Amino acid sequence: MTVYFIGAGPGAADLITVRGARTLARCGVCLYAGSLVPRELLADCPPGARLVDTARLDLDQITAEFVRAHEAGQDVARLHSGDPAVFSAVAEQMRRLDAAGIPYEIVPGVPSFAAAAAALGRELTVPTVGQTVILTRVAQQATPMPPGEDLATLGRSGALLVLHLAARYTDRVVAELLPHYGPDCPAAVVAMASRPDEIVLRGTLADIAGQVAEAGVVRTAVILVGRALAAEQFPDSYLYSTGRDRRDH
Repeated sequence: MTVYFIGAGPGAADLITVRGARTLARCGVCLYAGSLVPRELLADCPPGARLVDTARLDLDQITAEFVRAHEAGQDVARLHSGDPAVFSAVAEQMRRLDAAGIPYEIVPGVPSFAAAAAALGRELTVPTVGQTVILTRVAQQATPMPPGEDLATLGRSGALLVLHLAARYTDRVVAELLPHYGPDCPAAVVAMASRPDEIVLRGTLADIAGQVAEAGVVRTAVILVGRALAAEQFPDSYLYSTGRDRRDH
């Protein structure tokens, strides 16, 4: 048997990848985070599949489910919201599987920051304006950030920041970034990206915290801060430039 860590996408059930959906459809066991993964996806599980909501399970209990399926010879679909590559807690699960000798694979998914950019109708990397995107979070009520990865340090780069798990602390985010980006820097918050109840807030560092408070957004959201969010005057990229020699492409 194999444990498949599947990126379920940012929220909309039809944003799971084709590979993810096909893998889900042939696994006899499905572990999913009930508070984050759309329940519509469970309809793709095969008839009689064992469905386990992991929202209230700890790591030991989740590992026990893997071992149970392994002993029964059943493949496991482990559904994670977004993409397993970032803020998914798959690393500690894979470490447990390595110790137990249970094989696993990762099936990528659409990350939440990509869905947020789509909701905003923006490209996050704009020629001469910004070519760097930093995905990060804050340490409030979570594992401490490593040295040098605090907002004050990252903010000195001037890069476009995408903060996960931080909507509840927008005031703190703004306070730490203002010295580096200035009050007129474009900012946005996208909650429940791609879902029917999606919320999109646009503004600047001067007013985005007030908008978040007024909208009551506290979870399932990303904060974006950077000049690329409102860039209008910028040159066309070299990729499609009329001056580029395409004879060797």
